Amino acid sequence: MNTHCLSLIMMMGVVLTGVAHTEPADLLESLNPIVRTAIAEFSNIPEERKGELKQIALFVQSQLSAGEAAQVIFICTHNSRRSHLAQIWAQTAATYYNLSGFKAFSGGIEVTACNERTIAALKRAGFAITEQTVGKNPVYLVKYSEKAEPIRSYSKLYQAIENPHSNFLAVMTCDHADSNCPMVRGASVRVPVHYADPKIADGTPGETAVYDERSRQIAREMFYLMSLVKK
Repeated sequence: MNTHCLSLIMMMGVVLTGVAHTEPADLLESLNPIVRTAIAEFSNIPEERKGELKQIALFVQSQLSAGEAAQVIFICTHNSRRSHLAQIWAQTAATYYNLSGFKAFSGGIEVTACNERTIAALKRAGFAITEQTVGKNPVYLVKYSEKAEPIRSYSKLYQAIENPHSNFLAVMTCDHADSNCPMVRGASVRVPVHYADPKIADGTPGETAVYDERSRQIAREMFYLMSLVKK
């Protein structure tokens, strides 16, 4: 975390504590089972991992407390699997906790495509997804709420025009992108939160289980993160 953001947080005297959500969430009903499971499994998150997630929560809370947008970009090498899962679950969790000033983005350091297995895992989790365009890098519309615009998911560089170019936090979701992109231009803060690549299971009998487990892990951690931000 850079010095400016650390100073901001220390001046605010921010104390983060997890809270239970008691108001009805504006999420698709089909997401309710996995959301309940994610919240019930906060205790499964290792303490070291909670520390990484708390760094992100501190940034988000400091931005929201200052009346500014809290922008977070999740970055992996190809913007095809982990970064999309993290973006979508983070935005879903922020909606659940009514954090209207939060906005999640994703990008990569190379362009490929949002992997169809990622989309399949999200559908199994309860998201409503339609294919807006076809081709080598199709655009998917991922609906998580009846009241919010769907997330446009496709592979893009983290510097893509629709992503913020300043005053954002960069979350490095894979070790390859973390080591091969030592400087994220425009980022106020950079935090590594690495996830194992489900690609390792592609084409194997365990493919579905591996993708579902990665999606479930990311959901759990994004809901934990947003629970820290919520007062």
